[in-house]
Parts: sequence; structure tokens; C-alpha cells
Amino acid sequence: MKRTLIKNCNIINEGEIFESDILIENSIITKIDNSISPNSPNINIIDAEGNYIIPGLIDDQVHFREPGLTHKGNIFSESRAAVAGGITSFFEMPNTNPNTITIKELDKKFKIAKNSSLANYSFMFGGTNTNLDEILKNDTSKIPAIKLFLGSSTGNMLVDDLDSLEKIFSNVDIPIAVHCEDEQTIKNNLKLHMDIFGDDIPINYHPKIRTEEACYISSSMAVGLAKKTDARLHVFHLSTAKELELFSNNIPLKDKKITSEVCIHHLTFSEEDYDKLGSKIKWNPAVKTTNDRDMLWNALENNLIDVIATDHAPHTVEEKNNPYTSCPSGGPLVQHSLVSMLEAYHDGKISLQKIVEKMCHNPSVLFNIKNRGYIKEGYYADLIIFNLNNPWTVTKDNLLYKCSWSPFENKTFKSRVLYTFVNGNIVYSNGVINDSKMGMQIEFER
Repeated sequence: MKRTLIKNCNIINEGEIFESDILIENSIITKIDNSISPNSPNINIIDAEGNYIIPGLIDDQVHFREPGLTHKGNIFSESRAAVAGGITSFFEMPNTNPNTITIKELDKKFKIAKNSSLANYSFMFGGTNTNLDEILKNDTSKIPAIKLFLGSSTGNMLVDDLDSLEKIFSNVDIPIAVHCEDEQTIKNNLKLHMDIFGDDIPINYHPKIRTEEACYISSSMAVGLAKKTDARLHVFHLSTAKELELFSNNIPLKDKKITSEVCIHHLTFSEEDYDKLGSKIKWNPAVKTTNDRDMLWNALENNLIDVIATDHAPHTVEEKNNPYTSCPSGGPLVQHSLVSMLEAYHDGKISLQKIVEKMCHNPSVLFNIKNRGYIKEGYYADLIIFNLNNPWTVTKDNLLYKCSWSPFENKTFKSRVLYTFVNGNIVYSNGVINDSKMGMQIEFER
């Protein structure tokens, strides 16, 4: 039996911060106590030296680009960046090539991840106008949710037939995760700007094309349909203040049928940053106003928003340097997920307990994940040890993304990830990654 004892740590878990030791046996946390003595000569002892320890982050929305788009990233490269950033579990999106809209393609992804993912993994199954039969074939203990693109999408994944949409909402009893932007509104706005600028639209017009209105039309329709069909709806990457009126905070998360997520970039950047960062912060939905950003922070605090994620979506530098109409939206974020939120803690925007709630506990509750997302006896030892005051600067040399760029380049973060444990294995330690230990397929209790 493999044993690891973590001594002298400050645990952040379930709204509390307390000093304790943690005993790990094989992949499981077996004891949490004030003072645990080594019970075997063959035990690995790690002195946390009073640093903080939290459950591993669960990122409910990433694009790791495999299969078919591996010039941008792959499951191995991006999961390495993820564990360095404190993410121990991820849900990957279906807009790969081919799209993950059949059981056959889903199984292929699971096989790839089994041999190449350093973090724990699962994959969302994509819905289309025509694949309801495939959707209903899924083993719901294997997948977190059905993913629908209700706005611009890759390939055949735009769901724009209302009859098909209602059938999916009426027949699926696991979460339906949605990207909400109204396609027609975006097309109209794009034409107006192309009539003025041609293809080379200045990047600061991006939120004038992918507007608040485009988001609200789509998200309000989705929420209305969820209420009509009693579906379980999860709205991805909120970017506007206006959309917040669609959500509630008057019942516990476990009882909510309609939930929401916000992403790192919409909490970090605003339209004021386009001049400096350009296409590096071109995302869909667009980064919008400072007021939108402030309201998203407020909604996190008052629990209108349930989850913080990354929407990690790498593209090559060459692709991001294209003119507006051929420049793809998205960027890499998983390596800097936790430290960016800890930066917000230093700035007084969020508590450490709230970070853990939104990035560890809530994804576990929302998606019914088995034995992850908390520091509890009997749970998998997915753990992060970090130092709050150990500054470092993001440079090209320390980026782990295959695309080799970041919107955070040259930024100095105050906090640093020291150790990442995945299923009891140390996969990241003070800048060194252990590529020999693969993560596990995530199980869902349904």
C-alpha cells in the first residue's frame, strides 16, 4: 500500500479554514486529524509548512482540441498545464473534429484520455438538430452533461431548430449545458461592421458585435424552455449584468434546476483591455464592460452564479494574428486558473472559502460527481497545496500550453501552486511535472 502523510497544512473546505494533517492511502484520503503520526516506515511525509491545501479544482468547461485540432493543443499537453494550475478534473467539450455527437466518437475520446490525461477526465456529449437518438443512448454515469451550442458553433453543432431543442430539453434528465448567443443578432451586427471596415474590424468592436442583446435573447429563451420542460439547465460563461436576472439564489445549489457559470476572463478583463491585448482576449461571448464585470463579481458573492471555470480554448499565435473575421475566439487559461482567482483574493474581491466553493465543491454537487471536490475521508486525494505569498511572473519560458502564449504574459502573480495530487499521486511538485501518472475517468452518481 502506498501511503502519503501531509503535515502542517491549513485546510480550506466547506466554508472553514483549519489546521490539520491528511493521510492518503493509495488514491484515497483515509484520515484527517490534528496530529497524525506515521504508521509505517514506508510512508512519504510532506511538510506543507503552514501553506494552504484545497480540493483539486474541477473545471467544467475546457477545449483540449483532441481529436482533429491537435495543432492547437491535445489532451496530454493541456492536462499538463491544467495540473500545474491546480485543476485535477476537467470536462472537455464536444466541438472537436469529428464532433463528439455519437457514442463511437465519445468512446474514442475516453480511450485517448486513459493513456494521456494527467488529470481526471470526462467529456460532454454534443447535441445537434438530428442526434436525439444518440443522446439518449448515453450511460449517464459516464458523462457530466449534454452540451448545446445555441449560437455560433463549429461544424454541425449549432442547434437552431426549436422543435429539436424542445425534444432534447424534454427527454434529457441530466444537466444540459448551453452556450447562449443569438445567431441572427450576431450576423446582423457583423454585417453592419463589415460594411464599414471590411474583414479587418478593430478588435474593440467585438462586444459591439457579440452584444449583451445577443446573449440575453438566447439565454432567456433557454431558461424559459427549461422552465417549460422542467429540464436541468446549466448556462455557460455568463458575460453580462442583464442575464443575471434569469437566475436565483433562494434555494441551495443541490435543489436548483437552473444554474450558471462564469469564466476567468470575464472576471479579469473588460473592454478597456482590448487596446493592449487585442485578439488575445477575443472570446465568445465577448469580454464586455467594467460594469458587467463588476456585476459578475457581485453575482458570485450572492450565489446567483454557481461555478467558476476557464473555457480554456487554445489557438495558435498565427491564427490569433488573422484579421477579425478569420481570427478565432478563445484562449488558453487552465495553467493560470487558480492563481488568477487568488490574485482576486489579494485584491479583496473574493474569499478563499468562496473560491473553493465555486471551483471545487459546486461543480461536484451540480454534476453529481462521485467522491471528488471536497477534502473528506473516503474521497479521492485530489489536492492542491499553494503558497499565498510566493510571487512569480508569467513568461514564454514557463508556459505549458501547446500554443505557447497567454493573455497573462508578463503578469506577476502573488501566489503559487506548490503541489498537485491526483488520486493520491503527486503529479506536480514545485515546477516539476510527473508525466508517468495518468488520471481517472470521472464517475457520476445518478
